[in-house]
Amino acid sequence: MSTFGISDAVCARVPAMQAWLEQAFLDIAPVAADAPRDRGSRHVLLVNEMAHATCRDIMIEYREGDPHYVRAAGGFPARIEFGPADLEFACALVAELLRPSGMPAVGDASSAKLMSLASRIAASDATVLIQGDTGTGKEGMARFLHARSGRRDKDFIAVNCAALPETMMEAMLFGHRKGSFTGAAQSSDGLFLAADGGTLFLDEIAELPLNLQAKLLRALQEGEILPVGATHPVPVNVRVIAACNRDLAVESEAGRFRNDLYWRLNVMPLSLSPLATRKGDIVAIGAAMLLGQAERGGEESFAWPTAGALDALKAHDWPGNARELGNVLQRALVLREGERIAASDLSLTAVTAPIVSHQPEKPVEAPILVPASRQRPMKMQDITRASKLDAVRHALRETDGHRGLAARKLGISERTLRYRIAELRELAMA
Repeated sequence: MSTFGISDAVCARVPAMQAWLEQAFLDIAPVAADAPRDRGSRHVLLVNEMAHATCRDIMIEYREGDPHYVRAAGGFPARIEFGPADLEFACALVAELLRPSGMPAVGDASSAKLMSLASRIAASDATVLIQGDTGTGKEGMARFLHARSGRRDKDFIAVNCAALPETMMEAMLFGHRKGSFTGAAQSSDGLFLAADGGTLFLDEIAELPLNLQAKLLRALQEGEILPVGATHPVPVNVRVIAACNRDLAVESEAGRFRNDLYWRLNVMPLSLSPLATRKGDIVAIGAAMLLGQAERGGEESFAWPTAGALDALKAHDWPGNARELGNVLQRALVLREGERIAASDLSLTAVTAPIVSHQPEKPVEAPILVPASRQRPMKMQDITRASKLDAVRHALRETDGHRGLAARKLGISERTLRYRIAELRELAMA
């Protein structure tokens, strides 16, 4: 961890700040404002200690009234003004300004403990399996593991197995030789060789077909791959980090995932909890998102959430995890009526409210039917197909269009869900 300084005056004036920053997995230590320091170091100081500040520092003014954030500019350090009511978010904002690149936003004690474990795992070269719901930060954790490893100076290659075309999966992962299949006008190294010496992150690993799981197992065990069309294996030096939003042990027991590959991947397991169970992370991630939105939008003023808004965010169950949080905050920034984000601006009730029919004896939507001009005696396969597509429509509506949650509700993979959505579009255009 990088070491940051917090002045003795800040510790005396805002005692809770040091504890919050430590909980954010930052190595923070009390320092005297006028003490000699290393070049490039960063300190959190009170505004009356400006004489000892550099442009990289963060100035704090703890006072009553509305909070205010002024970004660093023109050689002056960033400045944060706040009172007791906004202390929690101010601490999260300071932590976000200090957070090193490649480290996830953290504000919960359980997450800080997990990050400490991940730091120890990162120092090894062992394969890691990260499991957690969609939107819980699996890729962020993978990038953190890479950044803290001995491979940090090499490439980090991230690939979503569910997004790879099934017919091209093998060639894209393991490479191919020129002329090995129709359209292979030239050879390609593939993603394993692209990550040689570095880290390959395989997200949604459960979507990998069984035949490719066997090739992945050999790559992990033997440290070599066989490109499509090649006759000799190619050595690779890659650390694999796999992730899945389903319980891979259950998938293995059901025969949908190779048992031997599961145990080969599960050397160092990490489990990410749903966002709703990490209240401190909600504040930390919210601060990171709002700060990022302000910087990307070039806005002069920063929209602080009120204490009531923070309470509402922490009370929400977040079925969509961080992705849903990002949507809620972005919507609040656009629709807010005042300078600050109030609880009423979050529209959390509308986000999660279930669809309620005023006529419960009737379905919410009519089932998918063949247009009258094309009606014919329906076969059993037509009825089954219509029923499946109708279930897809309902699942998407109930999850506010979130495909990952809809797929889980239906008990199918996101790849299968994409096929069903394509069928719906074809039917709408027919």
